[in-house]
Amino acid sequence: MCTLRRFALSPNSDQLQIVSEHRRIIKEQLFKGGMPVYTALYRAQRPEIFSEVIGQDHIVRILKNQIATDSVSHAYLFCGTRGTGKTTTARILAKAVNCLDDEDRPCGHCANCIAIKESTFMDVVEIDAASNNGVDNIRELRESVKYPPAVGRKKVYIIDEVHMLSTGAFNALLKTLEEPPENVMFILATTDPQKLPQTILSRCMRLDFKRVPEKVLIDHMSRICSEKGVQVTDSALRLLAANADGSVRDGLSILDQCLAGGEKELDRDTVLEFLGTVSEEFFLDLTDRVSLHDVAGALVLLDEALQEGKDVKQLMKDWMSHYRSLLITKYIKNAEDMLNMSSENIEKLRNQSNQVSLDEINHGIVTLSRTINDARYSTQPRILLELAIVTIASGISAEAQAAPRMTQTQGRPQVTARPKKATAAKPAAEPTGQTGPAGAERAPQQSEAKDFDGNEYDLEEVWARIFAEGEGLKGSFNLIRTGTTLAAINGEEFKIIAQNEFTKQYVEANQMHICDLMEKIVGRRLKLVCRTENQREDSSPDQDVLNLAQEVSAKLGLDVKVE
Repeated sequence: MCTLRRFALSPNSDQLQIVSEHRRIIKEQLFKGGMPVYTALYRAQRPEIFSEVIGQDHIVRILKNQIATDSVSHAYLFCGTRGTGKTTTARILAKAVNCLDDEDRPCGHCANCIAIKESTFMDVVEIDAASNNGVDNIRELRESVKYPPAVGRKKVYIIDEVHMLSTGAFNALLKTLEEPPENVMFILATTDPQKLPQTILSRCMRLDFKRVPEKVLIDHMSRICSEKGVQVTDSALRLLAANADGSVRDGLSILDQCLAGGEKELDRDTVLEFLGTVSEEFFLDLTDRVSLHDVAGALVLLDEALQEGKDVKQLMKDWMSHYRSLLITKYIKNAEDMLNMSSENIEKLRNQSNQVSLDEINHGIVTLSRTINDARYSTQPRILLELAIVTIASGISAEAQAAPRMTQTQGRPQVTARPKKATAAKPAAEPTGQTGPAGAERAPQQSEAKDFDGNEYDLEEVWARIFAEGEGLKGSFNLIRTGTTLAAINGEEFKIIAQNEFTKQYVEANQMHICDLMEKIVGRRLKLVCRTENQREDSSPDQDVLNLAQEVSAKLGLDVKVE
């Protein structure tokens, strides 16, 4: 931001040429007779005119038309993932509005285009919002905007990673962004447009940069290799493009790493060596071992790869891609183009996918996806990958690890009451003759009961589910759990056995909550019947009336009938 203060001066073109010439002489003297500074491949291959931009034809078409019709906007918002050409296109647009050629702009050869390329043009200012994100920085920008262009037609401000600006900085930028001076243009670039306020978004012309297709990347890297006299195989180019993930900069950085070795021929194995990963045969072998539950063999295979210097996180990503390839080959007959693999490797994948079930593929992808996410913040990613191998090979799900099933007496259970299909009726058990404390026959402890549809419910499971959900409603629900048992469920009611009268009273006090939870589980409103262990199982209001009628008949000698 300190360069913004220089706009108080208005040097003429002769002064600028003198400055540029001095810089050129200094560079020549500095590196004369010494080793020249190497320029990274992604910088050396940076497009300088619109026709050199790859993979963003829709944006190039819009900008070229606006320049031809002299209808450029005062503010642009370039959005897209890393390495897709946002900043590069912004510089080309800045060249176009300041180019001295009247026909094809930008020409890339005039003094203004060259000065912008060398970052010596006074009227093009690039600001890194990540390190200049305060209100004071934007205030300096607002002050510099007032001065007219020194050399070119327009003064262009390129604000990179604009989403890093603070709230106060955004507010300070609003008015200037909406109504800038006549010869000022703003180009905002960001990878996270959702973090920008709507007030900023509504003041800009938004252009979304998409990921560059792999075929376009392959053609681009093939041309570069041809210019450098390097022979590269199609499989190596496909591997480079796949690892670029739609980013031109990432792809050229990987290619630059491979070319730095000095090889005049690049094949798939060479690229794999530089990437820090392994061949497809490794993942075929590893997947076979975990599919056969050979945990020891899989861990030894991983250790051998890591001893060769392979990158753990790259292995995670590539193994998950291998599972994805198994999924694709299981359903798609001709998957060569989709997977960017040779027909030989596709055939190996298809043979393995026929032996691996869809559940295993799903389990592998989900487990590795979670492992990759955890490894981003871990200092020991190898341990996480080894744990993932054990998890996949043993068939343990992540849910089972995180929330193991507990019994009714161990913490809060996670159960689901499922109606079971009706089975053949079991023969009635012989009476045991056991009686309760008062001589009454004890209620049987049933484990299953039929509902109104003829299905059977696991009573222990239903009762555990009620308390699992009831604890969230009322903390004292556990008092009922420790002193009661669910005895039966039928089409109209469910019966509860309480250990004592106090527990029974507490059940009746919470009758509404218990009935609501039971309705949620069985799908029907049932009546709650609660009694203590000292009462007869068949004791009910109707039975009490019958007993009373018999007693009256015996004492009075009358025949009393109850209807």
